[in-house]
Amino acid sequence: MSIRIALENPPEFYTNLDIMKGHVVLTLSRHETVGAIIVKLEGESRTALGIPNDNSSTGVPHREMPSAGDIIYENHKILYKVAQAFPNENAPPQASPIVLNPGQHHFPFQFKFPFNNSCGNAEAMAKIGGVVNAGGFAPGAGLFGLGGIRVMDGTKQLMYSHVTKTLPPSFTGFPGEAEIRYYVKVTIQRPGLFKENWRYQIGLKFLPIEPPRPPKSNQEAYARRPFAFAPRTPPSTAPPSTKKRTSFFGRSTTPQPPPPVGGPSNPSSSAEASLATPPSIEMSARLPHPAILTCNKSIPLRLIAKKLAPSNGEVYLVAIQIDLIGKTIVRCQDLVNNELNRWVIVSRQGLSIPVSKPDDAVGTEVVLPDAIWNNVPLPNTVMPSFQTCNLSREYQLEVKLGLAWGKPDGANHASNSSSFFGGSNRNKGKNLANIPQEIHLPLNFSNVQVFSGLTPPAELVEAMRQGRTRPARKQTGPNGRPPQQQPQPQPNIPPQGVASSSRPSAPVLPPRPVAATPQNDTSEAALYPPQLRPGQDAPPYDDAPPTYEEAMAEEMTGPVFPSTARPAYSGVTDENAASSLPEKN
Repeated sequence: MSIRIALENPPEFYTNLDIMKGHVVLTLSRHETVGAIIVKLEGESRTALGIPNDNSSTGVPHREMPSAGDIIYENHKILYKVAQAFPNENAPPQASPIVLNPGQHHFPFQFKFPFNNSCGNAEAMAKIGGVVNAGGFAPGAGLFGLGGIRVMDGTKQLMYSHVTKTLPPSFTGFPGEAEIRYYVKVTIQRPGLFKENWRYQIGLKFLPIEPPRPPKSNQEAYARRPFAFAPRTPPSTAPPSTKKRTSFFGRSTTPQPPPPVGGPSNPSSSAEASLATPPSIEMSARLPHPAILTCNKSIPLRLIAKKLAPSNGEVYLVAIQIDLIGKTIVRCQDLVNNELNRWVIVSRQGLSIPVSKPDDAVGTEVVLPDAIWNNVPLPNTVMPSFQTCNLSREYQLEVKLGLAWGKPDGANHASNSSSFFGGSNRNKGKNLANIPQEIHLPLNFSNVQVFSGLTPPAELVEAMRQGRTRPARKQTGPNGRPPQQQPQPQPNIPPQGVASSSRPSAPVLPPRPVAATPQNDTSEAALYPPQLRPGQDAPPYDDAPPTYEEAMAEEMTGPVFPSTARPAYSGVTDENAASSLPEKN
């Protein structure tokens, strides 16, 4: 016996609105009795954090927290779809299992990737639980593999807090702490008390569609910083004295004649005074607003220098380093951990790019050439910004500039230029007045978004625009009125003039409607009422995009993005590797 899942034309990674088609290939060496073949498309966002030694800062009573050193888990089923490959879902229910002959059997299946995660949808989770029976879904049918396959219990997901957002990308960046994985699983039911079911799974990569981009405008997000070089020490005009060392403890000097009175002055004194005026420059780094970067694309950065004060000094850009900083927020129940990643996009030293010239007027702006970073794309290990129930990723951009007052030494500076984290002794033994003065400036963008580069189709953008403009559904009370129009019971307040001793010791509770029991009301609204915050009369409308069914209305049937147009993405080391999180005890 062997089981294999064969996908039809699988791309490097799947994305939203993709249609996955495949076959379950079952090879049998003898006759086997099969009740049903179930295929699942699953996505899990799992986190595991250890309890710190001092858990007083978590805000949870000690009696409710595990002991220090224990590991707590949180697992969200962000994607869960079930399809029955055998028998056909449209086939009538079978009275008895089917016997398959020896040989190779193919059972086709098909899934359509949704847009949003499903773990926050109480109605969808409530419909998941049950038992899959031969010929269809039959909740409550069969036990011990005799009559069906029990699927996931969706009520466990209702214990966690959820957000409704676009499906997150595949992610395995922190072994033993957090991961997001997607699978295709197959289960072959073998009826019988002592027969176990056959299972097989394969992993896959997923990269979501980016949200709609705002229209292009001339607005820019900027990080700027003015600076001024320190004044240089004027060189000494006194002639060097001739000193003769006579002994270890003393020396004899030859007196020098004083300068003649009324002699000619130094003609270069005025020029040196003008050169000694330190230049003052303002450097600004600019990105299109809002600040959005794209996976596998270069950074749309502009560097502009502005002269702030008159000076004949020359300023050059001698070094630049651009870092992308990723902040991953890992949440597991009441514990939160922040992890940082840093990608060095560009690191160049030994440059000699003029920033300010002596003949530039005050207020002159110079746009630096972008050839240094314009052709450098983001690494394929950078995933788009995302937010899911227990994981989220944010980004910051840090630009470090090295500027010099005076022209650098060319090849010598290129080979021995000082870095941003250390100095150099290349100027040892030189005249300090002739050494170019350097200064390093950090320019930070604290909130930068990274998009996947997969543009959503126009139909989906229009559906999202219409979905955000529709009003929220109004809730009605027991008598059909909105909650704010329900008659409120009047509190039992005694009239004025009555002594306080005559007041009742406890307030009279208002009459409460009788809650519907499961025997009286079996609707899902009664089992899973909407959760409202204090002061809310109706659940707020989520700003997340609508589901695939709402947005596309089953109109799109083909792949949205061809495989050749998808960027490179390496969000997981090995999609078929075992989970790196520790097993539960």
